[in-house]
This record gives sequence, C-alpha cells and structure tokens, in this order.
Amino acid sequence: MRWQGQKVGEADESALPGLENRAGLVRTVTTPEFAGMTFHEVLSKSALNHVPGASRMPFAWTINPYRGCSHACVYCLSPDTSILCADGRQRPLSDLEIGDEIIGTERHGRYRRYVRTTIQAKWPTRKPAYRVALADGTEIVASGDHRFLTDRGWKHVMDAASGQRPHLTTNNRLMGYGTGATGAAVGTAVKSSAGLRVVSISAIPREQDLLDITTGTGDFVANGVVSHNCFARGTHEYLDLDGGADFDSQIVVKTNIVEVLQRELRRGSWAHETVALGTNTDPYQRAEGRYRLMPGIIDALAASGTPISILTKGTLIRRDIPVLVRAAQRVPVDIQMSIAMYDDELQKAIEPGTPTTQARLDTVRALRDAGFRVTVFLMPIMPHMTDSVEAIDTALRRIKEAGASSVVYGALHLRAGVKPWFMQWLGEFRPDLVSSYRGLYPGVSAEAPKGYRQWLAKRARPLIRLHGLDAQHEDDYPVRGIRASAPHGRPAPAFAPSPAPAQPMLF
Repeated sequence: MRWQGQKVGEADESALPGLENRAGLVRTVTTPEFAGMTFHEVLSKSALNHVPGASRMPFAWTINPYRGCSHACVYCLSPDTSILCADGRQRPLSDLEIGDEIIGTERHGRYRRYVRTTIQAKWPTRKPAYRVALADGTEIVASGDHRFLTDRGWKHVMDAASGQRPHLTTNNRLMGYGTGATGAAVGTAVKSSAGLRVVSISAIPREQDLLDITTGTGDFVANGVVSHNCFARGTHEYLDLDGGADFDSQIVVKTNIVEVLQRELRRGSWAHETVALGTNTDPYQRAEGRYRLMPGIIDALAASGTPISILTKGTLIRRDIPVLVRAAQRVPVDIQMSIAMYDDELQKAIEPGTPTTQARLDTVRALRDAGFRVTVFLMPIMPHMTDSVEAIDTALRRIKEAGASSVVYGALHLRAGVKPWFMQWLGEFRPDLVSSYRGLYPGVSAEAPKGYRQWLAKRARPLIRLHGLDAQHEDDYPVRGIRASAPHGRPAPAFAPSPAPAQPMLF
C-alpha cells in the first residue's frame, strides 16, 4: 500500500484534544489515500484487554492495535466532567489520556461492582447538549444520545429524534454516589440513593464542545454516576450492522503495542489464555499495510505459548500466512473470515469500505491451502434481503468452494445508536422494507424476534448440511460466566505438533 503525499505533524491541529502535547501522542498522519481521515500514532500503556462481564465469547482476553468508531460523536460529555480514577482521585475528562487507569463497573452475580479499567480511545465532537440536575446538587452536561445507568437500566438523556428508546425522566434515580460523596472502593457494589434522583433536564442554548472515551469495561464514573461509553464497532457489521461505515475519521494507532504486549506476556501471572483479535476493530484494516503491527503481535503470542484467535474481513491477512504458519507450529491458531453479503450491489451499498466478497473468499482458499481450518461468519443474515433459500444456498456453495470448514450464521442485530442510522439507510436503499423492519425490530429491540431466528435456523441448517459444512447459530452460544468457558478455537493446522481438541466457538 502506498502512502505518498502523507502529512505528518508532531502534534498539529489534527490531534485529538487531550492528546496534543502529551507523551502518549507520537504524531498525526494524513494521506490522500485516506481522504478525510487522520491517524493518531500513540504510545499505549497496555496491550491485553480483559473482556468484561457475561459475554457470548469463550475468550477472556483481546488485543486492539487500532481504535476507531464510526459513531464517535454519539456518547459525549462536557470536557470538565469529573472522572473517577483508579487511584481514587477525580480528574477532568479533558485531562485524561489513552492508557490511564480509571474506575468502571462489571456485573458479578446479582450485583454490579466497581472495578479498575483503562481508557482505550478518546475523541471530541461539537453538538447540542443538555444539563441533567440531580437532587443532591450534582449536574452533568451531556449530549442527548449519552446513556447513564439508572435503577431501571441504561437510559439515554433524551428520546430519539425518530423512533423510541429508553430515556431519562424526572424521578429516575441514577446509579453511583454523586458529587457529595468521596468515591467508591474497587469491589464494592454499585448503589443508588434518593439524592441521585433526576430533578430536571434542560437544553443548553448553543452547541457544546464535548468529549468521550472508550474503556475496557464499556463504562466509567462521571460526576459520581455510572456512564456508558461508545464501543468501537464500525468494522463488525456481523454484530452491529453499521451500513458500511468501517472507520471513523479519527483512527488511533498503538504503535508500541508489540513491545508492551511482550512485557505483559512475561508476567508470572499470565495464564496463557486464548487471546482474540478482531473483537472490536479489524486488526487487518487497511492501515495495517503501513503499520505492520500484526506480525509482531502474532510472534509474541506464539512465543509465549498463548493460543490465538483472529476474526477479520480484511484480505491483508494473506500477507501474514507465513507468520501464522510458524505460530501454528507452537500454539492453536483459530481464523475466521467475516463474509455476509454475496450480492455485489448489496455488498457495495452496505459495506463500501471492505474488500469484495470474492476477494475474501479467495483469502479463505489461501488460508485453507496453508493448512488452516477457516470458519466463515455468515452474519448478518438480513430479513427479506439475504434470507431466501436461493441467497443462503448461493452463499454456502461459494463458502464451500472456497474451502471453509464451518459456518457461523445469525440474523441482523440493530442495537442502540445503530438502528436510527440503519433505518435511514434502509429508507433510501429499500424503502419497501421499512415497515417490515419496524415490525421485526420494534421500539428498542436489538434482536430479531425468537420466532424469526427459529425460522431462519430451520431454513439454514438443512442447506448447511447439504453443503457439508459444520454449523453454529448465534442462539447456540451459552453466555460466558454461566458455565466455565472452553478455550476459543478450533484445532490448529494439521502440521501443528499439539492441536487442541475441537471446542464450540462462542460469540
């Protein structure tokens, strides 16, 4: 990949607020090949991220060498909002940096408890904001899309402009301790009190400069209450279909991640659990052609005896086949390719920034020829667009011809923050289906109805058997934490000396 005409600055006007003039930011890079995008090269303090809470994933650890979010302006707070740090101090959101340790929450049994977490990304926006006032005097300035944890679950500050979603009303009680208390100790349960009752929500006349962060737990404590953050999800349409907006305009690149990872893997406490790449952002996005972080990550994990799992829709993984072959001689290596669309017109409309379907199928074949068992994620299957017998049969035939060993399939998810965007896209691309989708995904429902998912399974499973592929449906996956989870991954390639026994891959 050529990066001619690139612009580099030590900390120029393109730098993210909070990163400029700080040790974490190395430089910013722009190039004509990525029009409208800026890459922020940072020095990360950590590489291994723990997967929080109950999750339909059998792995506990992940690595994200790149951080980006296609909806970076969605969940935002005022820069002077106080954030609870891991050392017990309160610091303004504007002063925090990527890699800083703060406090988030995780659910343990019946209770949500305070835990340590790290900041993984940070970005600004300017948009309308609201002032939320609580009975104890706490005030928070946030966008209408921001979510807070209440005694009745997560709620946005305001209702959606189109469609309904849970939102704050007066007398809702937020979870946390408010600004009148000294903080919360790690491990203690998250509680609410009468003082955290919402007494007013008022619009601020002018647009405000706002900031948000992504953390390892998916939340943080802002002005003494539990606040949601924005997950990087732009490259994972199989989970949250995002209309093809694969990258945000601001991409954070952890240029030192290999060195940090090597140090973390040498710790005596490291238990050599499977590490998954591709759980938040695609490790083989186009920028990897310049930064070449993955070969070092793969080598470090294999040298430490740590099993590896990679999920991608990027064909750049072919470059690293020799590296993966060497790694598979030491540890189990599990590879999955996400290929959801088999109609070229639909694929270009909904994921315009990704390699073509055929290019990804050719990559499956190249990996298979190198000795790997490759799973294809046939997700999302889109109601009335890709769920016909003909569409599924065509997809499975091409997957089988490419040499894949198995398929994971599931229906489209439309989660909070994604649904309005997707419905707008649907109204432009397939207006005839808008009413049907509103019926399938009413209100705040993220998943297709259970009846539809059962119908899809009855349609897809016989076709999958017909093509000689192993099948897994998303509804087959138990939730991590309910039972002990098995190591993520299928057997290593045939030439690996000690292949792991086959295990169900959870999602």
